[in-house]
Amino acid sequence: MQGLGHVPRFFLAHRPFRPTVKTTADATHRLSCLCLAAVLALAGCSSPAPAQLDGTVPQTWTQSLPVAAPGAATADLRGWWKAWGDEALDRLVDEALAANLDLAQAQSRLRQQRLLAGTADAAYRPVLTAGARTLQDIAAIDSYFHASIDVAWDLGLFGAREAGLRSAAAGVLDAGGRLQAARVALVADVVHRYLDIRMAQRQRALLDEQARLDTRAVQLAEVRREQRLGSLEAVQQLRLQSSQIAAQQAALREAQARAAHGLAALLGRTRPDSEWLQADAGAALPGPDALAVAALPADLLRTRPDIQIAEAGVERAAADLGMARSALYPRFVIGGSLLYSYNITQNLRTTQDNAPTFGPQIDIPLFDWSRRRSQADASELALQASVQAYRQSVLDSVAEVESALAALSAQRERIAALQASQQLLQQREQAQARRLQLGLDSEFGGLAGRRAALQARSEQTTALAAHALAYVALYKALGGAPLPPEDAPPQGGDVPAAQGAAS
Repeated sequence: MQGLGHVPRFFLAHRPFRPTVKTTADATHRLSCLCLAAVLALAGCSSPAPAQLDGTVPQTWTQSLPVAAPGAATADLRGWWKAWGDEALDRLVDEALAANLDLAQAQSRLRQQRLLAGTADAAYRPVLTAGARTLQDIAAIDSYFHASIDVAWDLGLFGAREAGLRSAAAGVLDAGGRLQAARVALVADVVHRYLDIRMAQRQRALLDEQARLDTRAVQLAEVRREQRLGSLEAVQQLRLQSSQIAAQQAALREAQARAAHGLAALLGRTRPDSEWLQADAGAALPGPDALAVAALPADLLRTRPDIQIAEAGVERAAADLGMARSALYPRFVIGGSLLYSYNITQNLRTTQDNAPTFGPQIDIPLFDWSRRRSQADASELALQASVQAYRQSVLDSVAEVESALAALSAQRERIAALQASQQLLQQREQAQARRLQLGLDSEFGGLAGRRAALQARSEQTTALAAHALAYVALYKALGGAPLPPEDAPPQGGDVPAAQGAAS
């Protein structure tokens, strides 16, 4: 009898080559067959049931969708960034999907999990081993040569084999979700950095123009002070305004450089393009009409990588529960051995012997059964927690989409308001130019209006970029829109949806 905490092991051997014990061997053989039949009957009732997941999503969104203009092309949900018609951005996304190292690591991990899943049931296949060695008897009189062939087959009963396969499949599902997460994050980051660069280029051009206006305003204020038409305080206020613009220019150059180098890293480059660090008043930013969509089906939530990863967590927890439950039952292994022994020294009469054995080996949990029962109960609670986490990930995804839609709607309203104010400022600027032309006003008097128009254009640029970023956040909340599978050439297209993620 073994000590506490161990599992008693019983080995029923059959030696059919010994006629003197034939009756005993036949009885042992019958007992082995009866044990095997009983174990198989019990094992058939112990397969783990599939976990029930609640992946229901709303039929309609609470927040309103950005409605496309009449005659506008429907946005391609599989290549959402292409709706902007920016070929430079399309090339950058394709380059990132082909060269990004984080994405390559995620692809390698998925291939690794697939290889491991291919051998998940190897522990429950027959194992054949062979060996040879020399031994000496206890009296140190004779030396023997032993050659043996051993066969062991763990049947993986009571759901053990199914649990192992389920755990391997969960690993593949998890790696696939993390690969998709890497792709979604990559595309979103590329677009985000690109928008930051474009916005900085336009803002720098506007700030340069404001700086020139402020320099001219300081010059004219000095002249007015000399002619006693203005005060020193007015000059100082304009100089302070000019220094503030210089500080904004420095901060903007820093932000632009950070975005440019970040984009280069995403593309696997060591240096950004020189044009990314320049000012450009004509830098392209998508307008509101380019971001309008006809419909956003809630089923896109099924492609979210976090939902797929949560489903993998449920499958892994279910596999752990299945393995813990199988440990409550006897472990059944069919084993056999063929031993050939040859007396090398031949000091005794026996020179060789064959010792074949065959029979079941059973590990029965007795003394540590309570510990195994506690482990099974803990695994069942872990499965319940993972199912709840899956449902929470679905609810979080719905909330994230609703928030993104609200942000998108708010930015559209902001752009419309800024466009209205921009029109008013343009009318004032035209009227001021007309008065200056007629000699009814001075150049100094028109600088404030021109500066206000530039500030309005700067705010409009910021609003356009914020609206585009809200669009990025929306499709990221929807799962990034399907992207191409890792085995397909990167074309900036679609990605496989999580199978059964919201079933």
